[in-house]
Amino acid sequence: MAKLYFHYSTMNAGKSTVLLQASHNYIERGMQSYLLTYGFDDRAGTARIASRIGIGADADTFTPGEDMYAKIKARLDQGPCACIFIDESQFMTKDQVWELARAVDDLKVPVMCYGLRVDFRGELFPGSAALLALADEMREVRTICHCGKKASMVLRMDENGHPLMDGAQVQIGGNETYVSVCRRHWREAVENT
Repeated sequence: MAKLYFHYSTMNAGKSTVLLQASHNYIERGMQSYLLTYGFDDRAGTARIASRIGIGADADTFTPGEDMYAKIKARLDQGPCACIFIDESQFMTKDQVWELARAVDDLKVPVMCYGLRVDFRGELFPGSAALLALADEMREVRTICHCGKKASMVLRMDENGHPLMDGAQVQIGGNETYVSVCRRHWREAVENT
């Protein structure tokens, strides 16, 4: 039975690694998968999902407002596909998540989304909020804070290593921009800004 999955975490937890491994498992068994990633994130190259540990794969891209149901249906019309994998799913709109749910229900294909739960201000991304509401199954991908506790928050840092609380919700970046921390260390950092 097809389901909508949401694998969520903070930065640097290995979400892309888990996605790539799951896709590889399908391919290794002779099945096709369809990989999608956010069109504006080109840190690994255009139309590519990559992990910090060095593995990667080519992917199709999506942008805000693009019809995800139509995109998935067009891929399925080209031939069999056992699973849809979506990286950076926090950047989808609420409507796009509903389109994914429709693809699961009507096209009967599993859709596995991987993304951040909250932004650097501790607020839900629109795509993540919709996925938390609509996903059939949710799984947390865990990483740790510098203190050893589970990291559930992320800090956006300026060029001098000071936390920021202002700015656009979406700013593409990696270790040079974001630090994953536990809630206590996030609170302490933002209270001092």
